[in-house]
Amino acid sequence: MTQRVELATVRDRLAIDDVITDFAIAVGDGDWTAYRSLFAPRGRADYRAAGGIEGEAGEVADWLAGRRDGFPARQHLVVNRQLRFGVWEQDSGDTARVRADYVSPVVPAGDDASVRMYGGRYGFALLRTPDGWRLSGVVAEERWHRAPGDPASPAIR
Repeated sequence: MTQRVELATVRDRLAIDDVITDFAIAVGDGDWTAYRSLFAPRGRADYRAAGGIEGEAGEVADWLAGRRDGFPARQHLVVNRQLRFGVWEQDSGDTARVRADYVSPVVPAGDDASVRMYGGRYGFALLRTPDGWRLSGVVAEERWHRAPGDPASPAIR
């Protein structure tokens, strides 16, 4: 690789990391306008494996808003990011995939003692657009959850 190609790859990696971080913050903060802005046109999200819906990003943002608004204290952590660019022989470097784990503690309104925890893995598909890297697809797979009153071990799926 030439230094120019290596620099471009580093810049792409940083830009993609920003998109994933912005996604985590948007979900944690309930900023559904920011959430929508992270997607490419026709971008989709699939939360069926986490008990949700699959659809266009705006539709899914509306569903998330209804589900998360009952939890005013929440965080959404996206960690262990594994990034792969499109195969060079078949792709000009304008697509990428990220696999990352998530942990999401939430507290229901008026109940500071009832922290609920959710964890799983995301599959992100990204596309380089004229506006920069955007999500073309997100798949959430809940792997465990824990709520007050659950048995001693978390529910593993």
